[in-house]
Amino acid sequence: MESWLTKSGAVGLGDLELAEFPVTGRGVKTLRRFSQGERILTIPSDVLWSVERAYGDSLLGPALRSSLPPLSVEDILAIYILFVRSRESGYDGLRTHVSALPSSYSSSIFFSEEELEVCAGTSLYTITKQLEQRIEDDYRELADRVLAQHPDIFPLDMFTIEDYKWALCTVWSRSMDFTLPDGSSIRTLAPFADMLNHSSDVKQCHAYDVKSGDLSILAGKDYEIGDQVYIYYGPIPNNRLLRLYGFVIPGNPNDSYDLVLTTHPEAPLYEQKQKLWVSAGLDSTTTISLTLTDPLPMNILRYLRIQRADVSGLAALALQQIDGTDEKISDSNEVEILRFVEEAIGSLLDGFAISLERLEEQLAEGVYPVGGNAWAAAHRKRKQIPVRTREMCKLRQGFRAADVMWEV
Repeated sequence: MESWLTKSGAVGLGDLELAEFPVTGRGVKTLRRFSQGERILTIPSDVLWSVERAYGDSLLGPALRSSLPPLSVEDILAIYILFVRSRESGYDGLRTHVSALPSSYSSSIFFSEEELEVCAGTSLYTITKQLEQRIEDDYRELADRVLAQHPDIFPLDMFTIEDYKWALCTVWSRSMDFTLPDGSSIRTLAPFADMLNHSSDVKQCHAYDVKSGDLSILAGKDYEIGDQVYIYYGPIPNNRLLRLYGFVIPGNPNDSYDLVLTTHPEAPLYEQKQKLWVSAGLDSTTTISLTLTDPLPMNILRYLRIQRADVSGLAALALQQIDGTDEKISDSNEVEILRFVEEAIGSLLDGFAISLERLEEQLAEGVYPVGGNAWAAAHRKRKQIPVRTREMCKLRQGFRAADVMWEV
């Protein structure tokens, strides 16, 4: 891949090389010193993967455009990767990049049932289960709308659901997102740059040039010869890191608990409530991060006030021209959601099948092989048990106090 990129005009590859590192595995190593802010690497626009490039392909583009409604960005990129991988000739540069991608990932959707059960009771467990179901549903729709309509382009034996999951994880873990000056965004995969690992010790250090379309990597800190080069993904909690990237950071300061609120489409008054959720910046399935500094985000009340509204409550919203999110709809609505949340949080707290003390013992005894999926899941649960317990207890106490206030 290095020789191909060099021929394509990538800058800086002579100063870098791929290497194996003890903890992170494969990454990028420096061959000279770099000062913070110095340009390390530039990937030219003509080798970047993007939606625009996929649509511009003479074979793939028409098949993608035939889908109505249009496919999501991640589905387009996932299909693009599988399409290139399935071609026996042509696409030499892109095929070189695909061949350098990992053959498997350690994201939580690839955990065995036993491995996933290690983190039962955590938000990672719940969201992974939901994500697995969503992927199955999306794949069936994608197969019907696109893949089956163009069997000459998409041989089904190379576009199975397992292939689709692999391609999705490639997009989730290796793509980069940039906001453009006009407010739109672009997601791209950059050969070689996607080999860089994450560290919270470096500053934001990748940039997209709107005029040239090139992607550049800058030194996020000073580097000595032989150091691993890192980029910064952002302040991401371990549950998201493990779900999308397949690793955890011990002692991650950004850890949180993701509370998932959902409403079935067949629930009463669903369509009216969905419009209200959208107007409040929410959805029928909304994930809200709880932290020790903000154990009761306002979005919890915004969501539940709408979800628990009856016909008269919805009529009141229309009459009063309020969105029912920042203001109380009625005393009865407020008491109902407060009691519901107290019961729900109590149930969540009871969901941990193992105590923190026992989990610490298992980790110390080497029950889970270091670096494996179960080990990562155990560390995720180890971090979340005390955090989640404190968050939930604070929430439960707060709701109990509010409940008493309303009853008085």
